[in-house]
Formats: sequence, C-alpha cells, structure tokens
Amino acid sequence: MFDISGKRVFVAGHRGMVGSALVRRLAGEGCTIVAASRDELDLRDQAAVRTWFADHRPQLVFLAAAKVGGILANQNLPANFLFDNLAIAGNVIEAAHRTGVEKLLFLGSSCIYPRAAEQPIREGALLTGALEPTNQWYAIAKIAGIKLAQAYRQQYGRDFISAMPTNLYGPGDNFDLLSSHVLPALIRKTHEAKLARADTVQIWGSGTPRREFLHVDDLADACVFLMRNYSGDEHINIGYGDDVTVLELAQLVKEATGFDGAIALDPSKPDGMPRKLLDSSRLASLGWHATTPLRQGIADTYRWFLESHAATSARLRG
Repeated sequence: MFDISGKRVFVAGHRGMVGSALVRRLAGEGCTIVAASRDELDLRDQAAVRTWFADHRPQLVFLAAAKVGGILANQNLPANFLFDNLAIAGNVIEAAHRTGVEKLLFLGSSCIYPRAAEQPIREGALLTGALEPTNQWYAIAKIAGIKLAQAYRQQYGRDFISAMPTNLYGPGDNFDLLSSHVLPALIRKTHEAKLARADTVQIWGSGTPRREFLHVDDLADACVFLMRNYSGDEHINIGYGDDVTVLELAQLVKEATGFDGAIALDPSKPDGMPRKLLDSSRLASLGWHATTPLRQGIADTYRWFLESHAATSARLRG
C-alpha cells in the first residue's frame, strides 16, 4: 500500500467537477493540497508548468484537468479538444518526471474505446478498432496521455498510472446546453421545461443508446483507492457496473425534477456510441465498488443545481 498521508498533493483541475470531488475526498487524509487556478497557471503552457512544479514540488499528482464537453462541443471545437488535452497531459506528466513526483494518476475517459467494442468494455479493447467520430478528438488526446504515462513508467521507472472513468455526474457539473454532457443537459432542459410549464422536453437522438453513469464522489474515492493500492502499466476502468438507455435516464430526470410533461425524441440528432458499459472487474478484484445509486445521485445533483442556480441569481441581484 502506498501511503498518501503527509504528502504534498497537486490536484490539477481542482475547481472542476472531478477536481473538486478529489479535494473533498482528500480532506481527511492528512495531505497538503497544492493547487493553482487557471489564472495562476495555464496547463497548456509548458514553461509555466515546469516553473510551477519546480517551485511547489508536489509529491503526488491527480491529473484531472481537461477540456471537456458533449457531442456538440466536440463537433464544433475539434482542434481545441485535441490540442488543449494533448498539451495538458504532456506538460504535467513531463514536469512530474522532471521534479521527481512520487506517484501520478492520469484520468482518461471511456470514450477512448472503439465504437464497436465488445460490451462490457475491457481495458484490452484499447486501440482495437475505430473510435466514435463524435468525440474522437478528445479520445485521441486521452489515449496519448495513457501512453505517455506508460512510456515514462517504462523508460524512467516512474510510478505513473492511468484510470478510465465511465460517464460522470454530480456537484460541480457543467449545465451549459452548448457544452454539457447528456445528464446535466437533461437536468437543465427538464428543469426549464418545468418552469415554463411546457408539454414536452426534447432529447437528442433515438433514446436507445445505453450509458453507464458514475457519481463523481464515487470516482474520487476510487482514485484515492488506486493511488494507494494500484501500481501497474495498464490503465484500469472505473465504472458503476450497470447502464440505462438515454430514454430511461430522461425518465429518471423527470422524476427528480418533478416535470410532468412528455419526453419528445429528436432522431435527426446523433446518438453517439450505441452502448458504453465498462468492465470494472479488475478494480472490483482489488476491493473497490461504487456505492451511489443512480436515482439517488440524480436527485442529489438536481438539488445541487437548484442551490447553485439560486446562489448565482442572488449574486446577480446583489
């Protein structure tokens, strides 16, 4: 077991959904969190990242920073999704090596796997087929990050590991309709339909694709578990273990928000991958399992959305 107590820990992306969950999870672990906002440190700037690492000397790194978004954002900004995520991974991993970081965890995404991968998706499916076109730019950058961590491990003996979470949700999620993922977008759209007393809420695609969802606090717990208990060359999946259709997801969101209208499908919009369920048996064999049921997690996330929306409105009025 790798002892994380008393360590200086850099959570890259500490203000994002994943990063803030990691900060919450690490609060009781006896660590010293070192962090930098985007205004203080642009992770795409190699010289700035090297200087920051040399000055702050973190011992552990959770690399949770990334440019993220849903299908629409990936389609509209392919260069940004590819370049920004390549730069972030390359700069942080190289700086961690240069300054002798003891252990680093790189967080990828389940979109790294081929569109037609056998379900549930095992870690060995990586690079065995064509990617899903709607998020290939982000996926390629994340694949490069995995391989970079492996390369530094093999060439320099660095204890750099990678983990691939499934679709995430929870407090701190992005609810912007132009750049969000499916679950926060559904929460925002359904909430607004409820306020407008609309008869329907529209969802993209056929409603048939199946997706697995993991609460971000479960992810943070899994990351701390892996930092303590895993040291291997191959990346490791982090999933909930079950999936739902997008239509079933929309119905759960309806239940959480109290919207009593109908769900309207828009088959002219893309579905994305037909199914994306991770095989998390390797992680389970180490002794970790997710604990937050999807229905409960959606209800908690909706409450956070309402509180955040109310706080933002109050600031604007003030």
